[in-house]
Amino acid sequence: MGVNCDKPERWKRDIALSVDLYNEWFLSFAPTTYREERVKATEKVEAMLARTAYLRKLTFQELSEHPSILFGLRMCTAPPIARDRLVGLAGVPRSLVDTMEKDDCLPVQMKPADREKAVQRIITMITRLVDVDIFTWLAEDRSPRQQETYRAATIVADRLCGANANPIVRNAQERRQLDRIKAWLEARQFEDVTGRIALKDMQVGTFAFRVNVPGLKEDRKTINIPVDAVVMPRKAKTGQLPVLIEAKSAGDFANTNKRRKEEATKIGQLRKMHGDAVKYVLFLCGYFDSGYLGYEAAEGIDWVWEHRMDDLKGFGL
Repeated sequence: MGVNCDKPERWKRDIALSVDLYNEWFLSFAPTTYREERVKATEKVEAMLARTAYLRKLTFQELSEHPSILFGLRMCTAPPIARDRLVGLAGVPRSLVDTMEKDDCLPVQMKPADREKAVQRIITMITRLVDVDIFTWLAEDRSPRQQETYRAATIVADRLCGANANPIVRNAQERRQLDRIKAWLEARQFEDVTGRIALKDMQVGTFAFRVNVPGLKEDRKTINIPVDAVVMPRKAKTGQLPVLIEAKSAGDFANTNKRRKEEATKIGQLRKMHGDAVKYVLFLCGYFDSGYLGYEAAEGIDWVWEHRMDDLKGFGL
């Protein structure tokens, strides 16, 4: 018997309540979160400008020591250029740009000489396209005034946050959801053992965040599946896998239906490794319609709505 997946008569009302909860949070906190991220981004851009002599000395050494600033540099051009556009214009491998921006390093599989040549091509293209209406001192070949650098940094930071708006909001919502789970569990005397105990050593009445749980792919190869929260029920039997909780939020209905296969893939890989008794639970807040819920239910996935957290008790917690 399920907790929510087998009760479609509840779905319509729960969807409405979930949308209301997400909208209330977004209107109250998202603008503040966005502004805070913009302040942080401004500080990072200012630091980057200072290290590069305010873009007058953009070097391979700077990009090799701080590869992830490439994202910011793409926002310094007129117009700001997308990752794929930079790859095409500079004639460099997509993997180089991806690794620099996402992993903050240079790809080790490239030969050192090839890396340096490719990064130099990127520097040449950024320098050629730099927005001189923002970085006014470059066209005039002079040192910038403090107000000019701050103004330029805020403009670039605004572009950065605009390009990254959805992840900023999504990450803030995810942090809030995990805080809610933590508060609910600790109010019931569960102990947080995040980072202190391996999954196989977890005791009853404990929980942890950001845990890799082993699963099996179709080719029978082992894969680590990242799970937001794992909770060992107090009545768990020896060798039992903890309850696995995945925090999910969405600000519109379209994206949830694009992402719904992710959970089906994960639970399939988990069941191949641990059997059909795996408890994989979605913790939902936001725009999840009946199409999404029906798909997950058909895959044997259950869920708890954030507006009714006590449903977690139905999973033995």
